[in-house]
Amino acid sequence: MRTNIMARTLVSVSAVAAIAAGSLAGASVGFAAPASESKSVVSTKAVAPQAVNNLGLNTARAKNWQCWLKKKGFNPGAIDGQLGSNSWKAAQRMFRVDVDGIVGPNTIKGLQRYLNGFGYGLVVDGDAGTKTRAAFWQFNANC
Repeated sequence: MRTNIMARTLVSVSAVAAIAAGSLAGASVGFAAPASESKSVVSTKAVAPQAVNNLGLNTARAKNWQCWLKKKGFNPGAIDGQLGSNSWKAAQRMFRVDVDGIVGPNTIKGLQRYLNGFGYGLVVDGDAGTKTRAAFWQFNANC
């Protein structure tokens, strides 16, 4: 009887081991956890300026701004409605701020002072908020 119990135990243990081994052997990549995607920790905006920053202007109004810059003697490059670094460098020369083609706080302050020369009454804080964008939009209704 003892041999019988030992035999059953051995068969049971062997069966469990075989099932476990078979389950592991049958596991495939489909059952594996998905590989984690590598995500960049640093934002590209923190590293590089935007290629085009129209500050809320559509293409037609951005063309008007480029036309205005050209009329004032500051070459914005192509009149294409895309305010890229050439357009902003021209504006920065007109505003008499550091010329780097990047729309940062100094450029926004220059724009705010410029628009205030036309009676817009903006706070010169370097923030391109809703009032600055609305004034810039209105100013560029025509060339």
